[in-house]
Amino acid sequence: MGTETKLNCYSENTAAGIIRAPTKSQQSCNNEKQQTSSVTSSSSVTFVPIHIDENDVIEGAKQIIKSIRPTWNLNYVQYKKFTDGITNKLVGCFYNLPDGCPISSIANGINGVEICSQEISSHNGGGEIANDDNNDSGNLSDPDADTYAESQTIQQNTNNTSEMKSNDVILVRVYGNKTDLLIDRKAETRNIMLLHRYGFAPTLYATFKNGLVYDFVPGVTLNTESVHLPEVWALVAQRMADMHRLVKPDWSRNADAKPVAMLWKKSQSFFDLVPERFSDADKHKRLEGVFLPIKRMRDEFAELYKRLEALDSPVVFAHNDLLLGNVIYTESRKTVTFIDYEYADYNFQAFDIGNHFTEFAGVDTVDYTRYPSRDFQLKWLRVYLQSYLQKNDVCDAEVERLFVQVNQFALAAHFFWTIWSLIQAEHSTIDFDYVGYAFLRYNEYKARKQEFLSLDGCLPKCKI
Repeated sequence: MGTETKLNCYSENTAAGIIRAPTKSQQSCNNEKQQTSSVTSSSSVTFVPIHIDENDVIEGAKQIIKSIRPTWNLNYVQYKKFTDGITNKLVGCFYNLPDGCPISSIANGINGVEICSQEISSHNGGGEIANDDNNDSGNLSDPDADTYAESQTIQQNTNNTSEMKSNDVILVRVYGNKTDLLIDRKAETRNIMLLHRYGFAPTLYATFKNGLVYDFVPGVTLNTESVHLPEVWALVAQRMADMHRLVKPDWSRNADAKPVAMLWKKSQSFFDLVPERFSDADKHKRLEGVFLPIKRMRDEFAELYKRLEALDSPVVFAHNDLLLGNVIYTESRKTVTFIDYEYADYNFQAFDIGNHFTEFAGVDTVDYTRYPSRDFQLKWLRVYLQSYLQKNDVCDAEVERLFVQVNQFALAAHFFWTIWSLIQAEHSTIDFDYVGYAFLRYNEYKARKQEFLSLDGCLPKCKI
């Protein structure tokens, strides 16, 4: 849930799990070929020694353009701000428009963002596209998709994108205040480069003191309806399986060392960042007794982790934040692409899947009755295992085992983002009710805990 959600009107009375909020972001055959391609070294990525003011991202984007696109005439650059995400801010920079083609037509194809012509305003020769999208991935958000559902329109917009050269668009992402407390930015850069080599991430053009610059991906982000479409969810399952199966980081000093899941260490670092007394008295009052003192939460998570570790879920290189806004569907290519690898790292296979399933609740109306049913999960998991295990004859016991693991690790996902929210409540400068979000995730954790942990009796003995 890390970067794409925008929720600012939560209620702590979340028993129903329904809360209204504004918006939050050649496959496996090519992947195996791309494993052997040359590795892009960190020294080949340009570093621009500037710090962009998060309140003036367009001016900062201009400075980036001068450095990494010196041939661009700023008079012919127009901008689209994808702001008000709850972690980062992003601006799309569009250059060298074709004769007779308005920026709205081009922008409509950039990662599926739909823009009306009246949203364009010109200044200093260039144009700024209104920043009405509560989205910091540069992709179509869920509310947009509601008015953008006709496949013909989506196809037209995707075609617009394909007509552009990649050098005509760059996306400049500015990190949110104090997010370096939560995210290792050097590791994020390294992850993007690694995953690009395998065909799982866009091209990274440059980094700067508080952000990075990367390529766009054509398509639309998933929403609570499209994530259930067979032609979409099967691609997501296969894509995740391919990532888990293929990606092997090359920075390990000991190739024979068993990879360690990030969940415990990262969670403990999050606990360390939660203050015992919040600087805002109102926030502290809301949190006291439920989340504070934090030791009680630490102890509860430790007990949960012990149960989950015993499930023996494989450790794989995982995305760890696969909310709907981080999955882009490109209809014309029949592909899905994952974006925003801030939390990518080795982790339990079942956590990555379980975390994705918790995000079926949506980003506009958060409704945990949308958590996928058992029948849907079993179909999804079978497709996943066929790709992950590279066999068609996946047995029922293998699917059932993964089902138990995934649902129990979904509890850890709720807990993880609960603690994340508490940290953001203390440090973030974004106008957002992080306390309310912490209650939302924790209440869902409590509501599902007994149900999911009781699945232990159904756990087959087979290995995945």
